[in-house]
Amino acid sequence: MPQNQMASEAPPAALGYRMPAEWEPHAATWLAWPHRADDWPGKLAAVQWVYGEMARKIAAGERIYLLVRHQNDERLARRILQGAGVNLRRVQFLRHRTDRAWTRDSGPIFLQRPAPGGRKQTAIVHLHFNGWAKYPDWRNDTHLPEIAARRLGLPLFHARIQTRNAKSPIQNFVLEGGGIEVNGRGTLLTTTECYLHPKIQVRNPGLGKSEFETALKDYLGVTNIFWLGRGLAGDDTHGHVDDLCRFVNSRTLVLVHEKNPRDVNYRPLAENWERIRDLRLEDGSQPEVIALPLPAPLYFNGTRLPASYANFYIANAAVLVPTFNDPNDRVALGILSELFRDRPVVGIHAVDLVWGLGAVHCLTQQQPA
Repeated sequence: MPQNQMASEAPPAALGYRMPAEWEPHAATWLAWPHRADDWPGKLAAVQWVYGEMARKIAAGERIYLLVRHQNDERLARRILQGAGVNLRRVQFLRHRTDRAWTRDSGPIFLQRPAPGGRKQTAIVHLHFNGWAKYPDWRNDTHLPEIAARRLGLPLFHARIQTRNAKSPIQNFVLEGGGIEVNGRGTLLTTTECYLHPKIQVRNPGLGKSEFETALKDYLGVTNIFWLGRGLAGDDTHGHVDDLCRFVNSRTLVLVHEKNPRDVNYRPLAENWERIRDLRLEDGSQPEVIALPLPAPLYFNGTRLPASYANFYIANAAVLVPTFNDPNDRVALGILSELFRDRPVVGIHAVDLVWGLGAVHCLTQQQPA
């Protein structure tokens, strides 16, 4: 079977594939070296050292595939990673020009299905990143799933949808990994602000809710989809769910909340708490929902930053949680430590990271074992 195209035209769900949950065992984490100075004004060097600390925690339990643009980037990355104490034998450097480092949104989404002997077959779905329907420079990043499929020798599904446009009846289906959250058993969370807004950052023009849900079911193997409302202020993705609501196991999730009624996030988050009352899991049961605080507001040049403890990453050896030099850091770490009993919960300094309007989860993409 060719590495970059499935022999069958059937969507992956019809072939038994599903998207695993993030806490399931990883073979590796995919990262891209941060190089855009304008993503982190005045902070790129600091961000690269924070990146080294993230890599050290991740590499303790799994391989890292690190995308670098060229030899100079690789030299710098090796120096910083080594200085941060990363075991470089766990890091494989892959040369590929990238636009940005947000592999959660542009990187490969992995699927699995049962195979004989209790094993699993893995594939990749290409969800055709387009710069969050906002930025013009995304054409390098959109090829990352193809790069991963070639490197790993895995089949690749190209996500495509039927539209109502007579001139273009078949189009690529656009989706970012940060815009969805799955429990690995069939339930998926997303937001209406991100994927159903009729005018702002429209990823799939002309696609309605029912068609969007059909595409999610076909290409991610989910059966149960729940819509939250709006995301955090300052989120230039326009409502990614990974700053709002995350599963910590198949039946429990955390949802951020804001106590201050004068805060710009207060009303949207209160509405999400109203919505979550209606959430039922794939088996019809009601999940446990745990409140996760937010840090005090952070600003850059007068713009609110999307600082959130929900933007954590579940690696094999640790749960990496963004922290913000805030009293609620300890509260959030304590809540998550009670929920993740099988691996340590560690803080990653993210005051500099979030200047780029994203944090730990946004920079990572898991490859299941």
